[in-house]
Amino acid sequence: MTDTVVRPADNADKAEAPLVLTTDAPRTLGFLTQFTLWGNFGISLFGPVTGALVAAYTGSLWQGLLAVVVGCGLGALVLGGSAVFGSQTGAPAMAALRGLFGRRGSMAPTVLNIAQNIGWATMEIIVISQAAVAVTSDKWRWLFVLLAGAIATTMAVRPLGSVRVLRKFMVWLVLIASAYLFVQVLSKPAHALPQDSVYGFWPAVDLAAAGVVSFAPLAADYTRHSRTNKAAFAGSSLGYGLAAIIYYALGVVAVATLQTNTDNVITALVTLPAGAIALFVLLVDEVDEAYANVYSTTMSLHNLIGHIDRRWISVAIGVVATGIALFIDLGNYTQFLYLIGSVFIPLFAVAIADFFVVCKMKWDVSDTAKFRWQPTVAWLIGFVAYQLVNPGTVAGWSPFWTKTQQALFNHHAVPGWLGATYTSIVISMMAAILLGRIGRRPAA
Repeated sequence: MTDTVVRPADNADKAEAPLVLTTDAPRTLGFLTQFTLWGNFGISLFGPVTGALVAAYTGSLWQGLLAVVVGCGLGALVLGGSAVFGSQTGAPAMAALRGLFGRRGSMAPTVLNIAQNIGWATMEIIVISQAAVAVTSDKWRWLFVLLAGAIATTMAVRPLGSVRVLRKFMVWLVLIASAYLFVQVLSKPAHALPQDSVYGFWPAVDLAAAGVVSFAPLAADYTRHSRTNKAAFAGSSLGYGLAAIIYYALGVVAVATLQTNTDNVITALVTLPAGAIALFVLLVDEVDEAYANVYSTTMSLHNLIGHIDRRWISVAIGVVATGIALFIDLGNYTQFLYLIGSVFIPLFAVAIADFFVVCKMKWDVSDTAKFRWQPTVAWLIGFVAYQLVNPGTVAGWSPFWTKTQQALFNHHAVPGWLGATYTSIVISMMAAILLGRIGRRPAA
């Protein structure tokens, strides 16, 4: 990997992200700052919930832990590769994808990313309010929703300032709270896991990977401020990957030792001695995930309307996500993760192969970037591969892929060793490289 070194600005402690779309972003973030930033993003109340789902899918403590390591490891590599898009080009994530699909072609993933980020921001606000209710009372849920939405929106208005606060203060409180929860959970004997929801090892890997890859479309929004490519890759992949492994593992172990499930894992952690205090610290830290999604929705919209002040866009997005969170429940979290993974895992696998292998880290991210059909076809191939291996259970969508899968495999079950995540990654990358050799033009 070639590296871009940018001298930090003299006023690095006061620098903020540009107000309109521009690739002239301040380069103030080193490895440690990005490592703590992505570590904070990876430490989430969704972690134990996802870990509990992984445990249910495997029906085994050790298989669940292994699935977490494999899935989060794969996802972290995709995340790290995506982070370099920003540090190399200086563009936010969806604007960077102009180099992959062209200016007009980048609008498709941009719209998808806007939809998923609003969904994630809403879900983060909901899970914050639910955890707060578990500590206090259900009658205050509306207040916690409004507080979480307001804080997340305020952080999105000053993104780099929020990064500095997370680095200096929150990371230490979170580490103490995390260590305490692990000591409490591991101090109890492990029990056999329920076998009524077992889908297998590789579906559990897909679930773990999808949670990590969901941050790949956000990566360049922050790493465009990185001083070097190496700091961007290592800070994001190690910071988020290690945090996700730890917190997913907490959920897996909690299912075995506290004999809980995905619906009650947070409540079970709260009932531990002083668990409410530790969960309160994580509850406060959870706001940074909501902030990340509000800010990245803003950056995605900047790819469409780059002349509007991002602060007003962030306020509007924050209001929308908070409003939705007031009136809906958490919903089908598992299938939401799968659907996001089936879109963005092959997308960023194609982007990584094209960026590093086909285009040699030279993308045209300008307003005049031309449409490129080769990566578009490769993305479609990878998406189809994911659906055929893991059709999911989404009504009105999955039955078609299930029937196609049965026809291809002659009504036999998909081989147990065939995981949708790594299968889609390999096929997507191969297609991107092979098709990229056809009619390749020098990038601007």
